[in-house]
Amino acid sequence: MPLVRLDVIEGRDDQALKQLLDASHKAMVQAFGVPERDRYQIVTQHSPNEMIIEDTGLGFERSRDVVVVSMTSSQRSDKQKKAFYDLLVKELGESCGIAPNDILVSIVTNGAADWSFGFGEAQFLTGRL
Repeated sequence: MPLVRLDVIEGRDDQALKQLLDASHKAMVQAFGVPERDRYQIVTQHSPNEMIIEDTGLGFERSRDVVVVSMTSSQRSDKQKKAFYDLLVKELGESCGIAPNDILVSIVTNGAADWSFGFGEAQFLTGRL
């Protein structure tokens, strides 16, 4: 049940946005073993002056193709996270032509009580999930 948000600079068409979403979901399914229909994604396009994404002193440049992937998820192992980063770069590169230096990822963890999928119910706590 990871919730994935992708922030990009405006200008991509619907097909390009779908490819971004599909590629990120494929990486998540492979790395975390979540069900195919466990898909919660939001993409937001920003004007170029609304995104400043630098390199933390690592010495590389970003382009207008930069993608910021923010994920909220239950705890994942370091091995799973590393696999996700690797698969995400591979999928975004192959499917969308995004360079590895244009992909920034942040994962925030939470627990069972932090999710309600509807009806005002905490399905992980009630046992429905």
